[in-house]
Amino acid sequence: MPTSIAEGKDWSLERFKRHQPDTVCDVGPGEGTYAKLFRPVHHGVWWTAVEIHKPYIRKYGLKNTAKRKDMYDEVHNLDAREAPEHLYFRDLVIFGDVLEHMPREDAVALLRKAEAAGCWNILVSLPIVEAPQGEVDGNPHEEHVHHWDADDMDSVLAELGGRVEKMRGGTLGVWWWSRRG
Repeated sequence: MPTSIAEGKDWSLERFKRHQPDTVCDVGPGEGTYAKLFRPVHHGVWWTAVEIHKPYIRKYGLKNTAKRKDMYDEVHNLDAREAPEHLYFRDLVIFGDVLEHMPREDAVALLRKAEAAGCWNILVSLPIVEAPQGEVDGNPHEEHVHHWDADDMDSVLAELGGRVEKMRGGTLGVWWWSRRG
């Protein structure tokens, strides 16, 4: 869904405050959960959104217009797997409730792509319980394609090197990967 449950958001916010990124790429922002949460606590951050479902851009006011400044400074209507690497050359890349919407191999390749592009931090949030979901609100990309096991995500992020912090809740697992060890 274009929304996310509250679990793990406070934990993520504390890491955001600690790292204070100046550039962020939010992959699959939906309604902009992370921009709404993080923007008020650290100003002057350049926010990029990569959103596959074009109707969400207008529906949730993701894109800037001449009349108003919205949640994101830059919005790309793209499949994150096909996005140019320079979009991932950021202080923080957020994969908030998005990796479960693609095959595992694609998700792993996307994480590796972000790391190879030079991002400094990666935030991952995803269900760690069975959470079947199909198309939502006319968006076929909302279907849950892969069920992640928390230990599996631990090992995927460990393979990237760096340092990994994690929080396992009752429904969501949240990871903060950092290039700095």
